[in-house]
Amino acid sequence: MTQIQFNLNIEDLKDCVMNSDLNTVVKASLVLVLNSVMEKERDDYLHAGVYERTSDRLDYRNGYYERELLLSIGKISLKVPRTRNGEFSPSIFEKYSRCDQAFVLSMLEMVVNGVSTRKVKNIVQQLCGENVSKSFVSSLTEKLDPIVNTWANRPLNTTYYPYIFADAMYIKVREHHRVVSKAVYIATAINENNRREILGLKVDHSESFEAWQRFFQYLQSRGLQSPKLIISDAHKGLKKAIAEEFVGTTWQRCTVHFKRNIFNQLPKKDIGDVKIGLKRIFEALKIEDARKFKEEFLKSFGENPKLKNAIETLEDGFEDAIQYLNQPSKYHQFIRSTNSLERLNQEVRRREQVIRIFPNTQSAFRLIGAVLMDIAEEQTNKKIAVGKE
Repeated sequence: MTQIQFNLNIEDLKDCVMNSDLNTVVKASLVLVLNSVMEKERDDYLHAGVYERTSDRLDYRNGYYERELLLSIGKISLKVPRTRNGEFSPSIFEKYSRCDQAFVLSMLEMVVNGVSTRKVKNIVQQLCGENVSKSFVSSLTEKLDPIVNTWANRPLNTTYYPYIFADAMYIKVREHHRVVSKAVYIATAINENNRREILGLKVDHSESFEAWQRFFQYLQSRGLQSPKLIISDAHKGLKKAIAEEFVGTTWQRCTVHFKRNIFNQLPKKDIGDVKIGLKRIFEALKIEDARKFKEEFLKSFGENPKLKNAIETLEDGFEDAIQYLNQPSKYHQFIRSTNSLERLNQEVRRREQVIRIFPNTQSAFRLIGAVLMDIAEEQTNKKIAVGKE
């Protein structure tokens, strides 16, 4: 076992104990120990002690240089031994760099989980007495880029996704000295093993057919096959992109959005029976029953002029809103709406609101991608609770 000797100045240590907090004492002791360890490593490297004459000597001492080391207890300043040829390197910095990395990862995790860069700056200062800037914390997040990019571009041809959900949310981004609104396109799925999976995301300009088409083409470039069903709201550009990029795939209109559209056009009074009739339609377990209940609803209320707009909306979107009934009944509750994706968007929004305005598009992709990765990891081993047919 290696023996390390070092001189401890008792008066200095006593002064630290009497006049400083315990953290200062720990730092002073650690500096003493690490400096001694490095000195011993230089002796071993040279094959010669101080003033020792030996034929085994490899090099000569060349003084010291100061180097700071950031640890969980704070920053310490060390005297690093040098040699003339400059090839000697103590193991301390390699070993403790893992601590530095863990510290950086902790800061990244705080940012991803919705802690503002200003708060992270304050936390670092409290833990380490180190006054870091907001820009420094922001620059740390760039370390996420290769990780997020690898996840966002992983292949999608290793499993089949029968049910895909698509939606867009809006964020604010600085661009050319202006604050602009941009759309974040997100797709999730239920795979053939009945597990939810986040397929990917893309930050683009305002929601349009061209932008949705680019997003779907990006998913296809990663190996995504045409699903049985794509569930979304009724955005015209989205519908058109689905029709062009996924030939043979059925579009399922989100029933929650659809019912909301109908109910928003109902009069405010005396519509109790109307609401019961509409709910009956969308609670049907078979597609034939849904169509039957719809016809009965039209016979009962079709002549009411106050319901004209609501009935037109019902008839225009009805068939698109009941396509989930053609799938096995055990999936109905999961594929009739985009509720699962809406909840995901809310979680992203909760963390995104801390940022409020992203400095650029890449930073938006980086943070939202990291949040989605975090959520995806939690979903990995969770199956949806489907019943038997």
